[in-house]
Amino acid sequence: MVFPFFVLLLFGFVLLTVLVFRIIEPTYMLIFHKPLYLYFYLYPKKLTSEQRQILTTEFPFYNQLSDRKKTYFEHRVKEFIKHYQFVGKEDLLVKDEMKIIIAGTYTMLTFGMRDYLIDLFKTIIIYPSVYFSNANQQYHKGEFNPMMKVVAFSWEDFILGHKTTNDNINLGFHEFSHVLHFHCLKSNQPSAIIFYDGFQEVVKYFNNQNLNNQLQENGYFRLYAFENQFEFLSVVLEHFFETPLDFKKTYPELYANVLSMINFKESDLMKNPRQFIV
Repeated sequence: MVFPFFVLLLFGFVLLTVLVFRIIEPTYMLIFHKPLYLYFYLYPKKLTSEQRQILTTEFPFYNQLSDRKKTYFEHRVKEFIKHYQFVGKEDLLVKDEMKIIIAGTYTMLTFGMRDYLIDLFKTIIIYPSVYFSNANQQYHKGEFNPMMKVVAFSWEDFILGHKTTNDNINLGFHEFSHVLHFHCLKSNQPSAIIFYDGFQEVVKYFNNQNLNNQLQENGYFRLYAFENQFEFLSVVLEHFFETPLDFKKTYPELYANVLSMINFKESDLMKNPRQFIV
């Protein structure tokens, strides 16, 4: 009698899982434009006290989270560092602090996504400063190479963008935004679908010539945003995280579209906006 009961229990669990992820969640996403749930970790991974102190020092966003969300944030940082390989170039020693800051930047950008670890890249290469890229025979500050499954950074420029919080230039957000863009074009995960739907609204500001001209004339977004759709998205996200109050005031509809695209809670962003932290 025990065995049939176990089979029935297993069948019921499988049926419930199919019901939730094939019927209930798609319907929920259609109505509310967000996943059915974001965080579910039976045994969340913890950082060491030294690693947690780095987050506290470097990320005002982390500091203003609730204790529960701080636990989720730390878990994701820990999983990110475990999931990806960090490689230093030109004799650069990759320190734990560097890993935490890079992982924290990515975690902040993807905090509204359930499926946050993306297999489009496997390795993070860190150069001391601007480096020569064999991909296009040019000098780069950073790049995402989907063919090689690599994200590369000049650490000098990464940390400058991280420390300077009011110029709307952040190399980490910029390159990781390229990763998310590619991901949403290829994946059918709930977070990717939501990102893609939101992106369709955001990119209208680039594709519509009148809106595009208005953005350029206003001057809030730097000219590099208008190179192509990929750069537009990355620059928009840099502005969203660095000067959210200015963004919302200047382009409230576009700001709302970005919120929806990355499934962000405005309260998490606005309690301690980066633009007021010098």
